[in-house]
Amino acid sequence: MNTTYFFVGIKGTGMSSLALILHDKGCKVIGSDIDKYTFTQRGLEQAGIEILSFDAANIKAGMTIIAGNAFGDDQVEIQRAHELGLPVLTYPETVEMIIEETTSIGVAGAHGKTSTTGLLAHVLGGVSPTSYLVGDGSGKGLPDARFFVFEADEYRRHFGAYHPDYAIMTNIDFDHPDYFKSIDDVRDAFETFAKQTKKGIFVWGEDKNLRKLQAHAPIYFYGTSEDDDFRATNIKRTTKGSSFDVYHHDDFLGSYEIPMFGQHNVLNSLAVIAVSHMEKIDQDEIRRELLTFKGVKRRFSEKKVADMVIIDDYAHHPAEIRATLDAARQQYPDKQLIAVFQPHTFSRTIALMDEFATSLSLADKVYLTPIFSSIREHDGKVSSDDLGRKIAKGGSVLSLDNMSPLLEYHDAVAIFMGAGDIQKYEFEYEKLLSNLSLRNN
Repeated sequence: MNTTYFFVGIKGTGMSSLALILHDKGCKVIGSDIDKYTFTQRGLEQAGIEILSFDAANIKAGMTIIAGNAFGDDQVEIQRAHELGLPVLTYPETVEMIIEETTSIGVAGAHGKTSTTGLLAHVLGGVSPTSYLVGDGSGKGLPDARFFVFEADEYRRHFGAYHPDYAIMTNIDFDHPDYFKSIDDVRDAFETFAKQTKKGIFVWGEDKNLRKLQAHAPIYFYGTSEDDDFRATNIKRTTKGSSFDVYHHDDFLGSYEIPMFGQHNVLNSLAVIAVSHMEKIDQDEIRRELLTFKGVKRRFSEKKVADMVIIDDYAHHPAEIRATLDAARQQYPDKQLIAVFQPHTFSRTIALMDEFATSLSLADKVYLTPIFSSIREHDGKVSSDDLGRKIAKGGSVLSLDNMSPLLEYHDAVAIFMGAGDIQKYEFEYEKLLSNLSLRNN
């Protein structure tokens, strides 16, 4: 097609990935967004994709507009596109076009979908040509792809546009309280997606809501229980990673090792093994690829600064915080864990206040930052101080111009968690640490 694809909100994690896929497929891609730097724009810049500021004058005849999920018809560029009679596609509609071209596998779940999508893309990509769309801002499109691996987001039922061959569902949990009314409403959304999946659905067997799913394609349960179709047994956790055996019913598929931490990464790997088994991929190849996975952006990303280990993670829901702290405890059993958490949206903080307090208390010490609002809500009747009062192991609120309380800790692990701009607090702390280290040497 000769059209130029113009992405409104191109720096969004899903949008930047999708832009890279279309670019790799030989399409002309351009886009607009806020001027503030985001971690997703590096990949766009490296691909030579131009990023403009929002402006109606950007929109020209001959373009196809792809609208980010956060933008409605009142956005100036989308408004201009309608005036010119140009096609305007949603993000999910564009993804569905790619889904139809390959053997497609959608990864859904309240938590863990980005990590699982990244792992599946890495493993299948080492075996067969694979296009992928990962929620950490990375994407790749291959003209001859056998597989297309993509993240399927439940928010506002966006994944309702998709009809993949397979689906992985990592869990169902109550999140996005600004949209979903109840856990039953969330489960109904997942069931809609399940009923549109053609060949098979792989779901975590210990999730009681996933156990209730109805679908037209076969449902395969994976987990650690006797009644799961795919089982991980003999799990061993060390400071180097995890190992486990896998059975499909009574058939032994083999022993596997992963350089990752936490129970959730064993389960994510098991889902990848299950899908590849159903696609008749040699398990020796899967075993080899699992050993070389380096993780996805902003999911348990580690660095060493002075005498501190610093971990950056996207965790912004109580279940994700638990998983991140579990992984850190496995890798660093003898070090103190310091959690620095940025609550993400007022509605989520109010709805899950007690669960946040319980999860954060798994750390040895807890600090908070002010709540990060979304473009959909600018204020609310709750603050980080309210959450802090419920946390047994601290909960004092840090300000960007005074990160010095964190300098009290030495030879420990500082874990920065959040889906907003928590990284600016992390970078400020790293600067303080580096300066202090230089003065002491």
